[in-house]
Amino acid sequence: MGMTELAAIAIVIFAGLVRGTTGFGGAMFMTPVLSVLYPPVNAVVIALILETAAALVMFPDAVPKARWRTLLYLTLPAIFTVPLGGYLLLTLDPGIARKIISGVVILFSSMLLFGFRYRGTPRVATSLALGSVVGALLGATSVGAPPVILYLLSGPDPIAVTRANLTIFVTSISVIGLAMLAVAGAITGALAATAMLLTIPFLLSTWLGGKLFGRLSDTGVRQLALGLMLCIGIVSLFM
Repeated sequence: MGMTELAAIAIVIFAGLVRGTTGFGGAMFMTPVLSVLYPPVNAVVIALILETAAALVMFPDAVPKARWRTLLYLTLPAIFTVPLGGYLLLTLDPGIARKIISGVVILFSSMLLFGFRYRGTPRVATSLALGSVVGALLGATSVGAPPVILYLLSGPDPIAVTRANLTIFVTSISVIGLAMLAVAGAITGALAATAMLLTIPFLLSTWLGGKLFGRLSDTGVRQLALGLMLCIGIVSLFM
């Protein structure tokens, strides 16, 4: 096992801890750094596989709590725009793709860190438009959840319902993104094997992060994690 693989394992362990303690942020944490170790397409594929695996573990608990009407309006347009984002990822110059990934992480970690919220009332048209944008973002960068987090937090649902909605939404569009990349030939056997290897430490650290969540300050952990993501995005932007 070389230094690249060891560095990737360390990255996904930290990303899993972040995801387990905060409920989100795994892709935001790992994708910018993985895109330095691997080509951006490979980094996005790995992040999507790991996030899908983590979300699937939470899926059974999320199903009975979710608001399916809300999910329908967010997911339907994303089905069509995830392939668009994937096409951009596959066709962009790798250097530009890395900059875009870092820029998206900087933007959304800043918005979450400084308490930005969607101030309007959730509407069907807004959900459809947001789903379209988020699908393209996820396909191109693997970072799709933050805009939906900002949007759903403005609604009347309790946090357990919002978390369930996010779990199902991110799982659904991640699977769509992976299917599109597989059809395009971007997922090789070697890449899939690397992702499977990294899934084990990611899921274990996500589980550990979930256990730590009950012992730590929710606000403090989120602020620390988001601040760390912002720093990673900034550093990656100039690498």
